[in-house]
Amino acid sequence: MTDMKKIMAEIVGTFILVFFGTASVVLTLFINDGQTFPSIYNIGITLPDWIGIGLAFGLALVVAIHALGPISGAHFNPAVTIGLWAGKKFPGKDVIPYVIAQFIGAIIASAALLAISGPKASTIGALGGVGPFGDISIIGMFIVEFLGTALLMYVIMATAVDKNAPSIDAALDIGLVLAGIVIALGNFTGCGINPARAFSPMLFNFFVSGANAFIYYPIYFIAPIVGAIVAVYLYDYFHKEIGY
Repeated sequence: MTDMKKIMAEIVGTFILVFFGTASVVLTLFINDGQTFPSIYNIGITLPDWIGIGLAFGLALVVAIHALGPISGAHFNPAVTIGLWAGKKFPGKDVIPYVIAQFIGAIIASAALLAISGPKASTIGALGGVGPFGDISIIGMFIVEFLGTALLMYVIMATAVDKNAPSIDAALDIGLVLAGIVIALGNFTGCGINPARAFSPMLFNFFVSGANAFIYYPIYFIAPIVGAIVAVYLYDYFHKEIGY
């Protein structure tokens, strides 16, 4: 049976990541509400806005890793958990409890954001949800979510999993990489790269504003998991000679 402290740590850590990250998106859309954006590629979030959003996600993750990493390993993302399990770095018996905990944490985060800001957090801010922006194709969405998660997972392997990694602040490295990924890829898909983070805003937006983005959810679920698994195996391929 999975240690309840680990489960609670995953719930709290995922809450921190999703709440503060998506709150920055909602706040940005509140501030920019009513402005005219003539381009289909401008969704009401400009590049400077994405920098702030990326930093919000990244710094939230840094704090959560430092606070809770010693307890649960600080996954906070079903793709990370499944990727580590696929690479035999995480016990199979803990996968489902961890994933359930991560979804619970994300759902609580979106519920809290809705409780704080009211329905406009959904109708205007979309609860910081994800979706296709501009004219990106389904294939393009898959590639973006795959690559973003693969990069994040590879850095996790290189800094937090590899016992031969140099003495560095893994949390800061991982948080900065997440920030960079959000800044670079946010305007394509909203940069989910986390099935739990993508799910919770979709759930509440459906009930509050009637917005149904679940048609895209398979991409936000499958692509990150595939990306994480590929990254783990790629890291293993490059480093199996020296062991880690």
